[in-house]
Amino acid sequence: MSVEAEGLQLRSIVKSSGELELSLVKVPTPEPGENEVVVRIDASPLNPSDLGLLLGPADISHAKLSDGVLTAPVPPQFMRAMAARVDQSLPVGNEGGGVVIKAGASEAAQALLGKTVGVLGGAMYGQYRTVRVQDCLVVGADATPADAASCFVNPLTALAMVETMRLEGHKALVHTAAASNLGQMLVKICLKDGVDLVNIVRSEEQAKILTDIGAKYVVDTSSPNFMEQLVDALVATGATLAFDAIGGGKLAGQLLTGMEIAANKTATSYSRYGSTTYKQVYIYGGLDTGPTELNRAFGMSWGLGGFLLTPFLIKVGPAKGAELRARVAAELKTTFASHYTAEISLADVLNPDVIARYNKKATGEKYLINPNKGL
Repeated sequence: MSVEAEGLQLRSIVKSSGELELSLVKVPTPEPGENEVVVRIDASPLNPSDLGLLLGPADISHAKLSDGVLTAPVPPQFMRAMAARVDQSLPVGNEGGGVVIKAGASEAAQALLGKTVGVLGGAMYGQYRTVRVQDCLVVGADATPADAASCFVNPLTALAMVETMRLEGHKALVHTAAASNLGQMLVKICLKDGVDLVNIVRSEEQAKILTDIGAKYVVDTSSPNFMEQLVDALVATGATLAFDAIGGGKLAGQLLTGMEIAANKTATSYSRYGSTTYKQVYIYGGLDTGPTELNRAFGMSWGLGGFLLTPFLIKVGPAKGAELRARVAAELKTTFASHYTAEISLADVLNPDVIARYNKKATGEKYLINPNKGL
């Protein structure tokens, strides 16, 4: 199989003039080194983490497309936060799936020729990507690039949540925005591994998505009895660890408060400092970009922090990382299957109407980019 000397790649730049600019540029395809391969990228998901780099804080409602270049204003109050990336043309896309079309001289690289792989390493919103062998995950012969496209970020994050629970000595989990692709994976993992999971959703429709795949504890924030139902689920499961994809607003504080109430229901004595049960919430997303509000009604034994996949993988080491990746490969079309709302081209990514749809970050909606579609 041949590879073009160059291919189209999506680039994002925030200019010092206060504008976001998205464009497609021709970039050279580097020759693979001894332990590298060239992958034709046929699928790459639009994850929330990708949207943060792709669009930044730009006001997309005022975006304009002209001669294949999209521009949108960045509100002045957000420019200081963009200082580290101003006037830099950045590639986008954390992960993808495709076919290895050229390989370096090593045995490991040559063994990947013609194989469908999932790839991690950034710059995936492009036609071709030269990557290290160790950044590829070979999938089964029946798997497509679309199957392989999301085999890193969501699956490994969901597995990392369960591993963190074990490492930190908790017995059950809470997860918000739980009807997402990642949330559905987490439900399946916990069912398979015998872990109790409390799922927080925002509507009856989202609750049904999870109960249909076997979720036992599903709590709807739109219910007038939300806190009562949350406490009941926390008492039943003993969950003292939560992963929050929302970030802003009151939910993180409500989770800590619910855990405190649940702990006090079984307390044998009163303490003016609250229960001694340690409660932890990790924020790993920002669906609500507003401030995180805490009404400190949960004693003094608690923690609130951030959570990212890469630091977790560094912490647990390469052997555990390889074990988790092997599980993803083995269960790619079951536990870790992803579902996409639509497949779009690189040109579609720049279309303001399409941006309005994929930037909604609606639960249960996930877009897949095919960099070679229509080209």
